[in-house]
Amino acid sequence: MWAASPRPLSSAEALAVELNAVALGVSIDALMENAGRAVAEEATHHLPSPPARVAVVASTGNNGGDGTCAAHYLHQWGYSPEVWLVRPPIEIRSRAARRCFERIEHRLPVHVAVPRPDELASMPLVLDALLGTGQRLPLRSPIREAVEAIRSSRAPVLAVDLPTGTRSPEGIRAEWTVTLTAVKQEMDPATAGTVVVRDIGIPAEAWQRTGPGEFAFFRPPSANRGRNCRLVFVGGGPYAGAPALAALASLRAGAERATVFAPKGAAELVQGFSPNLVVRPFGSERFRPPDVAPMLEALRAAPPSAVAVGMGAGAAPETLEALRLLEAGLAGTVPLVVDADGLAALPKPDELSSIPGPRPVATPNAGEFARLFGADPHLDPVARREQVVRAAASSYLVLVAKGEADVVSDGVSVVENHHHHPAMTVGGVGDVLAGVMASLLGSGIEPWAAGRLGTYWVGEAGILAASRRSFGLVATDVIDELPNALVAGLARIPRG
Repeated sequence: MWAASPRPLSSAEALAVELNAVALGVSIDALMENAGRAVAEEATHHLPSPPARVAVVASTGNNGGDGTCAAHYLHQWGYSPEVWLVRPPIEIRSRAARRCFERIEHRLPVHVAVPRPDELASMPLVLDALLGTGQRLPLRSPIREAVEAIRSSRAPVLAVDLPTGTRSPEGIRAEWTVTLTAVKQEMDPATAGTVVVRDIGIPAEAWQRTGPGEFAFFRPPSANRGRNCRLVFVGGGPYAGAPALAALASLRAGAERATVFAPKGAAELVQGFSPNLVVRPFGSERFRPPDVAPMLEALRAAPPSAVAVGMGAGAAPETLEALRLLEAGLAGTVPLVVDADGLAALPKPDELSSIPGPRPVATPNAGEFARLFGADPHLDPVARREQVVRAAASSYLVLVAKGEADVVSDGVSVVENHHHHPAMTVGGVGDVLAGVMASLLGSGIEPWAAGRLGTYWVGEAGILAASRRSFGLVATDVIDELPNALVAGLARIPRG
């Protein structure tokens, strides 16, 4: 069953869904075969009757594999495809793309070269299979020269998934685009022409549940700037361990620095958890409204990459008022995670609806979600999903509703995470998730993607911890496994 996306996909999301499909047992070969056939079928709608000629201009990635697979089907149906592979075949990246190329290598005219404009000018159709999702500008040689040749030929173009150079004035302007699975965010309507979406066999579960493909959202530190992800955690008071766990988890998730703003009464305790934490005391034994102005001043003087609020702060009325003022001052100005005690102080929807910038991410457990949104905690899974989507839309939040299945929604899209271990239902693991979420947001990942990756990553770390500790694991065991889970997850993600 195919489930279309309710909105355009980013290149990372398209890759994540594809890899989740593979984890469910659908091979890359099958997906490429379905894609190639879909492209060929669309091409026949714009070609004269067989044996009409058609040019396929391809590179060595999976987009090129889709193009050479389409050439195979067009040949089978009596057309006369001619292929230009702009890079040497030895550079074909995937086994599936290589299989598609080898199937046509000795059966069709194949030129390992950039086509000349005059070679394409007489073609009734050119298939642009140079670059798909994830393409970067400016275009580099030989892709740049191939694009110039296609443009100069003035032949009609059918683009595969995305026109090459889709958002560049020097890119291809296609008459038609056959986009695979869903429309892509990178697509420019001015260069895509008439767009047709084709199913390639992605199962519904790959859309509806997280999987190992979520690691496609991870953004490694820049090689020339270091980690460059500095976070602030506002929490502590009656409970000093909660902000410490969140901050330590963020460091294991790749943050450069984790600073904890804690009441003076808890600051020394928080610092005692680890010398890796930076701790700044404010106020006295718990947060109060007069503490908010100095905290906001400190945040504006040295703006962090993201802020997480609420862990272990307590529910005293004056503390909740302080958190309410702080969250209202931060919303829309910095990526914000609101957890635990901070959830009762969330800004009202009418305050958030007019604020530009990223939506806050709220991470309630089942009880907190029921209290915040008047939700029924005994709903069946389908009704609970719908409830989370409605709550996210009406509250202008990205919700990560923790539970037997974590439900992540931005009010439009929704995904469930079932990837965790029963032993993780132990105090502090929710703080670990808040810390990982803050690290992901601080590295520049969108809140919706951070919710998907964060829940799966923490779940994977918990499964690794449980394999060693069983039901004796504690939150710090999950923190210690975060780097191992990341290494294993990234090993499954194709790069470049």
